[in-house]
Parts: sequence; structure tokens; C-alpha cells
Amino acid sequence: MSTPDTTTDATTANDRVHDVVGIGLGPFNLGLACLTESLAELDCLFLESKPDFEWHSGMFLDGAHLQTPFMSDLVTLADPTSPYSFLNYLKQSGRLYSFYIRENFYPLRTEYNDYCRWAAAQLSSVRFDQSVENVSWHADDELYTVRTQDGVHRARKLVLGTGTPPHVPPALKGLEGDFVHNSRYMQAKAELQRKESITIVGSGQSAAEIYHDLLSEIDVHGYRLNWVTRSPRFFPLEYTKLTLEMTSPEYTDYFHALPEDVRYGLEQRQKNLFKGIDGDLINAIFDLLYQKNTAGPVPTRLFTNTELTTARYEDGRYVLGLHQREQQQAWELATEGLVLATGYAYRVPGFLDESVRERIRWDGRGRYDMARNYTVDVTGAGIFVQNAGTHTHSLTSPDLGMGAYRNAHIIRDLLGREVYPVEKSIAFQEFAAPEGMIV
Repeated sequence: MSTPDTTTDATTANDRVHDVVGIGLGPFNLGLACLTESLAELDCLFLESKPDFEWHSGMFLDGAHLQTPFMSDLVTLADPTSPYSFLNYLKQSGRLYSFYIRENFYPLRTEYNDYCRWAAAQLSSVRFDQSVENVSWHADDELYTVRTQDGVHRARKLVLGTGTPPHVPPALKGLEGDFVHNSRYMQAKAELQRKESITIVGSGQSAAEIYHDLLSEIDVHGYRLNWVTRSPRFFPLEYTKLTLEMTSPEYTDYFHALPEDVRYGLEQRQKNLFKGIDGDLINAIFDLLYQKNTAGPVPTRLFTNTELTTARYEDGRYVLGLHQREQQQAWELATEGLVLATGYAYRVPGFLDESVRERIRWDGRGRYDMARNYTVDVTGAGIFVQNAGTHTHSLTSPDLGMGAYRNAHIIRDLLGREVYPVEKSIAFQEFAAPEGMIV
């Protein structure tokens, strides 16, 4: 195993060349760190700006759980024998039998975050509190230079795992006030509940969880509660087994080979396959509405087919300009509290300087032209990217269960051999037309 790089002196750090520097430590790069920890032939370093692992802590609502089962942990689908598996975490935490008796495959969100922190604490290649300021390419020695506030690191390869920042709709850019994105909901909840009215904008799982949470306490605090979504209905996450086969290697191959315009069209139409609401939660919301309305009308309204087009902040309230898309009718809604459950959108890291950007392949719409092996650089072997390819790799890109599969691919490319066997054919269905005219 390579000796951990603990120096903060830039000159000394420059003398060492890492095989890989991973930037950002969400679940995907953390999984890669786990899978490479025991590989002595790979010198890896993973840098994270936060002081410790943290994954969506603003959505640690009571009882909130993952939408994927525990086998979609950091390592299991690549290496079921790994010491960094979720089951081993449960064993070491003394909760394995309790989890077994629970008979629920879906870990709590707080539990998953604690599991990731447990795994990260055991890794020699992980560095927290390391904010990357600049990444450059040096053609003379064919190395990347990664500068942090503490020093300089050089690497032959990069793995970008910076995640997807919160998305704020254009209508709210530069808006004043204290509106909150769902990524900070738990920190803002108490202040929100002191307001006379709260409006949630969004259509996915986070919006539903927040609505259910605020609805459950509406009679305690006495606020009015609105939920606005531009979707025509509250779409459930499609979780049938033949649909889940779309997270297979075969579908990834099929999707990646499609023309760019076709892939972009599918990207828009497939969002409910990974951004829908848990069906049980939809039913729980209805049941809670029914229960609360037995005592009289509840001050809450749900608006579908309604798009946020404008917003202004005046006299301590937001005035939202809304548009009913089927009726083509505009109207306004005033609210004191505003929660944006508007998701996340990938942004190319600002720390990549021009020497690196010039080496990246871009598609016709200005996004990464990501190769099948998850690289975006002109060599097809130098810059790997995690979770930024719904336009190239479909719904497998953000899927936690496909993280270990992607990392097994990356490790195979880094070493030129298959350390963790990568499944190539698991689906019963066929996605492409068969070869030949007659079958």
C-alpha cells in the first residue's frame, strides 16, 4: 500500500506523482476510494472540501430512507466480500440482527450517511478540508497539477466527483429574502414554521417528503401550506423489475450508442424513472390529508401543471408568478415562506483551468461528450467523471446501485486488467433491434 500523502509543503508534494487524484467525495468517489484501498499498484488520493463526509444532511427527516436497497452501497455490487460493505458496517455497529428483523431493504438516510462516514474514516487515501483551487495540465510531463489551500498534488489521471449543486430556477436568480433550497430544509425548518404561509415548489421525492413533514405539523403551527408542481400529476417512481433492467450494462451500451438528439429527448422523458416519488409516500400524503380533513378543512392546496415563471419579494412576502400550462392561464400566489425542491444540476467545476478544458470533449450542446468508459478527455483515458452523464449514460448516471459498477469499470481502465469482474449481460429484455432481417 502506498504511503499516505500527509505533507502540506507544495515543493515536497510536487515530488510525488499519484496515479489518480479524485476531487470531491460523494458516495461515488468514496466507493472508488474503498475499492482501491487494497490495491498496492494504485497510488490514489481523494480530496474533499468539507471537514467530514456529508450527504444531503438538509434532508435528514425522521424516517426518510433511500430509494434503493442496501446492496447499492459503496462496494457490494463490485465486491461483495469488501470490508467496506453496508452489512459489515451494521455488524461492526451491533445492528446487523436488528436490520435483519426489520425486514426492510432500504437504509435510513441518516444511517446511510453514517455508514459512509464509517467507511471514509478507515481510508488512507482520503483527505478532508481540502478545497481545490485550480487544476491544470502540463504537457511536458503529461501530468495534472491539483492545487489546494494546503499545497500541490500531481497526478496522471483525474476522477471528478464534485456532485451536482442545488438548482435555482431562472425566475429566482438574484431574488432577495430567505427562501431555502431543499438541501438546507432541516436547518431552516423551525424558521419556516413561524411564518403564516409556506409554499413548496417542485415535484420529486424531496418536495413530497417536505410537504408530508410540514403537513403533519400544520395544525400545531397554524401556517397555510401550498405545493406547486409543473408536472401534470404527482408521478410515482417507476420501480417495476423490467424497468429496473434499464440500469443494466446492456441498456447503458444501447443508450450510449444512440444519436445525440435521441439521447437528449430520452433524458427528458425518463426523469420519472429516477426522480419520481416513492409510491408509499404518495399514499401516506393522501391518507394524512384525509385524516386531517375529518376535523374540518385543512389550509393546504396542491397545484399541478403549474410552472413558476416570475418571482418578486416585497413587504416580507414572495409573489410568485405562476402559469397553468394546460389552460394557458397566468396567476399569482403570495407566500411568506418559500422552499425550492427544484433538484440539482451538474456544473463543470470552476477550478478547471483552460489547459484542462481544452483537453475535454464537448458535445453539440456544450456538455461533456462522455465516452462509454466514463472519460471526457481527448485521450479517452485521463479524466473520468462521476454522475454527470444522464445525457450519455441515461438513468445509470445518478443511480447509487450503478456506482460500484462504474467504479469497477474505472479501475479496469486504470490498471489495464479486471480487478472486479464487470457484468456484461444481465437483462432478460433486448433494447436494440436484432442483427439481421430474420430472427
